[in-house]
Amino acid sequence: MVKRALAKKLKGLALKFPVVSIVGPRQSGKTTLVKSVFPDKEYVNLENLDTREFALNDPRGFLATYNKGAIIDEAQRAPALFSYIQAAVDRSNKAGRFILTGSQNILLQENISQTLAGRVAILKLLPFSLEELKNTRYEPDSAEEYIFTGAYPRIYDKKIDPHDWYPNYIQTYIERDVRLIKNIPDLNTFQKFIKLCAGRIGQVLNLLSLGNDCGIAHNTAKSWISVLESTYIVFLLRPYHKNFNKRLIKMPKLYFYDTGLACSLLGIENKKQLSTHYSGGSLFESFALSEIIKHRFNRGLEPRCYYLRDRTGNEVDCIMEKDKSLLSIEVKFSKTIADDFFNGLKYWSKVAGKTNSRPYLIYNGKEHQKRSFGEVISWKNISSLIK
Repeated sequence: MVKRALAKKLKGLALKFPVVSIVGPRQSGKTTLVKSVFPDKEYVNLENLDTREFALNDPRGFLATYNKGAIIDEAQRAPALFSYIQAAVDRSNKAGRFILTGSQNILLQENISQTLAGRVAILKLLPFSLEELKNTRYEPDSAEEYIFTGAYPRIYDKKIDPHDWYPNYIQTYIERDVRLIKNIPDLNTFQKFIKLCAGRIGQVLNLLSLGNDCGIAHNTAKSWISVLESTYIVFLLRPYHKNFNKRLIKMPKLYFYDTGLACSLLGIENKKQLSTHYSGGSLFESFALSEIIKHRFNRGLEPRCYYLRDRTGNEVDCIMEKDKSLLSIEVKFSKTIADDFFNGLKYWSKVAGKTNSRPYLIYNGKEHQKRSFGEVISWKNISSLIK
């Protein structure tokens, strides 16, 4: 078993809160993690129809059965249960009593905000990070290998070819998760929508164009993006909130949490295609940003990542708020370093002025260099950038 970085934070919060919730995409390893951290707790899965009916029809009896506490998997399948959990933990106030997992953040968060506010700690678990795979037999030899394979644990555990696994994952995701969140009459159109999103990785999100290409209304495209966000398929990188001038782009950029999933949607069949594919650079950028987000989530922190672009084309791929400083980060797919790779970082230094900022360049090579315009970080050592 690959040691998950979130385990330490999970153990700590279970000593302080009566309820701990872990949300993340389907098959990201939530169940394996909670079972390993809490081996003595009873496990109950609400995907099981009989168990779910018990929880829905007799919530008091259900919680009485698990009076000492339990791991409740796919907890969002029984939303009425949350009120009874609230009453149960208020009576005993025992730390770490219930561990909830869910693959649909929008439902779980809604129920938590209404009933368990102040009683629950919420953590997010994404698929494996490079940091977690380091020094294991699964450690990738190249960025291209990792980008194409993706990071879902089952691919590694069962040695499944990504080309075989992802199409089935996408189909299961649409049939199970999407239908629970949104009443989408034409699931084929939704699948086309996801593929169109994959083709726009790293681009500023244009909902009107996306909707037109998919044959749906602007508001529908906006709603469907929210579905993909809430189920941890995509994330939106917002523009940096401090307005240095009025010529900044103010729309978010679109990325995928898992590049293996994106490669499958783009029809990429092997890692060699990435070097010539039109989305190769964007996929590398998505991978780098996702690794930064995983590092933050695994420590119970929000990403606090943004980007900056003005209307003349000057851009910084990522600006991250860390402690009292800002990290400005450029991402380049190339294995060699050119002087113009630092243009975005130079632009940022002019715009930000005396802001306490540290510039970094993540690239597809192996060397670690300290240059006058920024520190150069290998793709294999992204976590060292923000530790």
